[in-house]
Amino acid sequence: VVPYFGYARQDRKPGPRTPISAKLVANLITEAGADRVLAVDLHAGQIQGFFDIPTDNLFAAPVMAADIQARYGDQDLMVVSPDVGGVVRARALAKRRPKAGESEVMNIIGDVSGRHCILIDDIIDSGGTLCNAAQALLDQGAKSVTAYITHGVLSGGAVARVDGSALEELVITDSIRPTDDAKDSQRIRILTIAPLIGEAVRRIADESSVSSLFD
Repeated sequence: VVPYFGYARQDRKPGPRTPISAKLVANLITEAGADRVLAVDLHAGQIQGFFDIPTDNLFAAPVMAADIQARYGDQDLMVVSPDVGGVVRARALAKRRPKAGESEVMNIIGDVSGRHCILIDDIIDSGGTLCNAAQALLDQGAKSVTAYITHGVLSGGAVARVDGSALEELVITDSIRPTDDAKDSQRIRILTIAPLIGEAVRRIADESSVSSLFD
């Protein structure tokens, strides 16, 4: 069971002499003796094809959707993607990433004025993309911006960046053990995906349907 699959962003070869480390990690897990893998929100769906054993890629979206419904169900919401790669999750905002670790918001697609915006993504690392996106949305008239992210990597000064940003709240799951800084932050809230993983493990053991968890 690998809630956060390490090296998931090294799933392709964007330039010469660049390793496809996600494939190496898949090989290591397989050679270590695993006969099935259970992960949550793989950064790229094709990583499932790196394994020669059955692989289940669970989605944290149902957990997030329930929380959003409970907290913001009566508000005028708009779901937003912070980058082009996440448009499948939510088509609302477009940008380009000039180089690794940096982000630049280019333009917003859609009218966000007067809306409470929910940013959805799979990973927050340095936090630059999300913080830039939140500010861009507010500049375009959004009432507030909250982010729901599956994997809270939060490297370097990410927590401080979130604390000083325009985000009203950052909600992450416990797919990665939160740092003390993340726990102490007034802007960061943690959702547990333990019941989701537990149910998937039970269904695998019972040889019942796992795919229905995706609904």
